[in-house]
Amino acid sequence: MLPTLIFDMDGVLVDNTPYQARAFQLLFRDLGLTTNARQLLRRLNGMPATNILKTVFRHPVPEKQLKEYASQREFLYRTLYWNKRRAMPGLVPFLEAARAAGHNIALGTGSPPETISYIVDHLDLRRYFDVVIGKDDVAKGKPHADTFTVAAAQLGVRPEDCIVFEDAVLGEQAAYRAGMRCVAVGSSLKEKNFQHPLAYVKDFTGFTPERLLELLARQPHAPKPDKQRAQRQYMHLE
Repeated sequence: MLPTLIFDMDGVLVDNTPYQARAFQLLFRDLGLTTNARQLLRRLNGMPATNILKTVFRHPVPEKQLKEYASQREFLYRTLYWNKRRAMPGLVPFLEAARAAGHNIALGTGSPPETISYIVDHLDLRRYFDVVIGKDDVAKGKPHADTFTVAAAQLGVRPEDCIVFEDAVLGEQAAYRAGMRCVAVGSSLKEKNFQHPLAYVKDFTGFTPERLLELLARQPHAPKPDKQRAQRQYMHLE
């Protein structure tokens, strides 16, 4: 049975993390905060924006206010990234090859529907995905496993038969919590920052489904999530 492929969106389908970071930084400037957005995302990328924003305040902020800040950040991000939207190099040929080979393909992201559409529909990528799982489809976002386990359930496949493509430490840990293996996409992190991915790729150039199956044979079982290791990584990402 061919493995099901589950793709994160930001930093995997597109190389947009610098624009995400810039949008956060502009928001922080407006709020009078000195947090370094790029370093923040290196630790917490993959979480919903409201959860990320909770970490930058020293006092409790009402959920309604956090959602307003998140909406402001989203507007800034879309404005910055509007003319820059491009699929990750090699992504479309890889998706086409995986589809032709018979792989099930899913999207598993912490983004809401309108943000998914901003990327996926603009780039005409939705046709490659059998299911699309976003923020509104799960009770808990990454680093919880829900995003990936819901995708597997909707496709009627076992978690152990799924491979996740992730660019974030939290996303890798979510894959392992789901009992899945993971390919690390190094759009913003170095290989040493990940725990034990099947492979580390900068993008999808030259990567093939055949190569993926070769790598899968070398790692017959998903690694166990290492919460302590992940926490150390959050503090010492370089």
